[in-house]
Amino acid sequence: MNYETIIYNVGEGICRITLNRPEVFNACNEQLTDELQRALSDAAGDESVRCIVLTGAGRAFCSGQDLKEAPEVGSQRDLRDSLQRRYNPIIRAMRSMPKPIVAGINGVAAGAGLSLALAADIRIMSTAARLVEAFIAIALIPDSGATFFYPRMLGYSRAFEFATLNKPIDADEAYRLGLVNMLASPRAFPRALDAIAKRYASGPTQTYGYVKLLLQRGMTASLDEMLQLEEEYQQRAGTSEDYREGVAAFRQKRTPVFRGR
Repeated sequence: MNYETIIYNVGEGICRITLNRPEVFNACNEQLTDELQRALSDAAGDESVRCIVLTGAGRAFCSGQDLKEAPEVGSQRDLRDSLQRRYNPIIRAMRSMPKPIVAGINGVAAGAGLSLALAADIRIMSTAARLVEAFIAIALIPDSGATFFYPRMLGYSRAFEFATLNKPIDADEAYRLGLVNMLASPRAFPRALDAIAKRYASGPTQTYGYVKLLLQRGMTASLDEMLQLEEEYQQRAGTSEDYREGVAAFRQKRTPVFRGR
C-alpha cells in the first residue's frame, strides 16, 4: 500500500483515507484518483476495517479536478474518458462499499470534491468549511454523481439554483439543508470525526451494510419490493453473530460487543 497523494492508515477498525495534496487544496490529478480507487478497494477487502473516514489534509477537503491538467485552449480532451476511468469508479465504489463511510469535510469541498463528500454515508463538516458547486464557473455540468445527489438532497429547485448560480454554501446552511449531518468547530472537528468513526467501527458492520443497500434501493423501488427485500435481509441479519450478541447483551443488561459479522 504505497501511496503518494493520499495517507492511508488502519487502526481500531477504522480506515482513515486522507487526500494529501494540501498545496493545491487536495485537487484531484490522475495519480490521486488512481490511488483513491486502490485505497477504497483495499479497505473493502480488509476484514479488520469496519468504518472508513475520508477527509483532506491542510485547509481543504477537496477542491475537485486539478485544472492544471486541463487541455490547452483550442485542444480537445475526452472528458467522458476521465469520468468513466477515474471518477465514476470511485463514486460507485463508495456507494457499494458494505461498510459505513464518514466524510470529514475539514475545509472547502468543490466540484468533484463535493461529489466525493456527498457519496459518503454520513458527513461531518467544520464550521470553517464551505461547499462550492464550481462546475458552472468553467461551463461544465455537475458530474461524479452530483446530478444524482443534488436533487435528492435539495429538491429540484434548490438543486438547479445551486448548480447554476455557483453560490457557495456555508456550514450552517449546509446543515439546515440536510447536506451534512453534524457541525463542529475547527478545534473540535478532529475529535468529533474520531468519535463518530469509532462508534461505527464498534457497531454491527454487516448490518450497516444491509441498511446502506436497502436505503439506496428504497429511493427507487416500490413498497412491495422493499417489503420483500426487508424479509430477505432481516433473515440474513438474524443469522449473524452480532444479532446473537445484541440479544444476549439486552437480556443481560450490558453493552453489546459487536464483531462486525
